[in-house]
Amino acid sequence: MPTRQELQLLQALPLELKIMKTKQRVREWVQRFGVDGVYVSFSGGKDSTVLLHIVRELYPEVEAVFVDTGLEYPEIRKFVKGFENVTWLRPKMRFDEVIKKYGYPIISKEVAECIQGARNGQIRRIKRLNGTLQDKKGNLSMFNCANWKPLFYLPFKISDRCCVIMKKEPVKKYEKKTGKVGITGQMAEESFLRLRIWLQVGCNAFNAKRPISNPLSFWTNQDILQYIKENSLQISSIYGEIVDSEFLKNGQLCFEGCETWKTTGAERTGCIFCLFGMHLEKGETRLQRLHRTHPKLYDYCMNGGEFVDGNWQPNQQGLGMRYVCDEVNRVMGKELLRY
Repeated sequence: MPTRQELQLLQALPLELKIMKTKQRVREWVQRFGVDGVYVSFSGGKDSTVLLHIVRELYPEVEAVFVDTGLEYPEIRKFVKGFENVTWLRPKMRFDEVIKKYGYPIISKEVAECIQGARNGQIRRIKRLNGTLQDKKGNLSMFNCANWKPLFYLPFKISDRCCVIMKKEPVKKYEKKTGKVGITGQMAEESFLRLRIWLQVGCNAFNAKRPISNPLSFWTNQDILQYIKENSLQISSIYGEIVDSEFLKNGQLCFEGCETWKTTGAERTGCIFCLFGMHLEKGETRLQRLHRTHPKLYDYCMNGGEFVDGNWQPNQQGLGMRYVCDEVNRVMGKELLRY
């Protein structure tokens, strides 16, 4: 089983070696399942654009799959349309319908899932939210979420189900229909959940119930930007340009952990209305950027909303995210979600 130390060693490798290792992971995957038995999960974001470029250098005929959730930037959809051999999938529910039925995506998938489970009476989730869950050695579990317990009492549903319904279910349906297995651009540094997945199965989960390849797992965001620069790779216009960081501009030495490259536009492009991880954003948040770049989409996101049977939810005027952000900030006692 992979270890954190192994991951750190891989993450410290120069990009040239990372590319070689990633190509080897891809070859191993294709050798197992065949060119016609795999596909690249292509979101139109910079990570999956790099992945598709690497895979198609080796296997030009590999299919790409894009899930059109309706939550992408218009620039992303336009960018994806410029690629050949891309299959478009669509979810069975709209985002506002998912929120009404399951709840708003706030803080993180892990926290939202814990709150939803605790509200449904699940003992393990209740213990995690109370901070009393213990590991096998009897110590308090590192997966406790006691800091987020105030969110339990908010007057709206909270859930991590949006990603499952909007993205995963269409892909699983596609996989069942075609028999193909996926290659994704997920990186372990992106979230604790993705780190846990890598520690369990590594890059190529050959024997998983749902086999999946994550050959960029040991890359970092800086690796992605460097690869794009060195290969003059076209990415969606929503990112702006990739430029030198302040360290390079000022002639400073860049030690481990500092940023060499940055984008002049969006840093990440996921679902434009999702609040997962927004509390960690420094400087301009995704909602503040949306307000500046796509004011109509911002208004739909923030405005509207109404109480139905005691629960706040979207209505025809909008998703009602302003109320959600304000309530999260109120119960947590600080401005976590800036809009």
